[in-house]
Amino acid sequence: MNKRQLGQENEYLALKYLTDKGYKIIKRNYRCKLGEIDLIAKKNNRIIFIEVKYRSNSRYGNSIEAVNKRKQQVIRQVARYYLLTNYHSLEIPISFDVIGIDKDKITHIENGF
Repeated sequence: MNKRQLGQENEYLALKYLTDKGYKIIKRNYRCKLGEIDLIAKKNNRIIFIEVKYRSNSRYGNSIEAVNKRKQQVIRQVARYYLLTNYHSLEIPISFDVIGIDKDKITHIENGF
């Protein structure tokens, strides 16, 4: 399995996990000129931007640690662009979640940043 297939498989695991918890997935792999967001979902009238990270081993830290300040900044910029493009407003309740997959363990951090 190549890196892209592995990423898609783990993103699907995260998607399944979220839908089982009542999240409605709005968009997968949203891309714009500023970057990408793995998943955009809705729950309790809130738009949630979700970053999914996978690690097969902990040599370079766990999956959650991979969502550093720079990555968070990019996700915030892409989220802002998404809201302005699709809702023409920034006055919408939002949050940023992180899903880390380390081997077969899923960790979900709500309001992760």
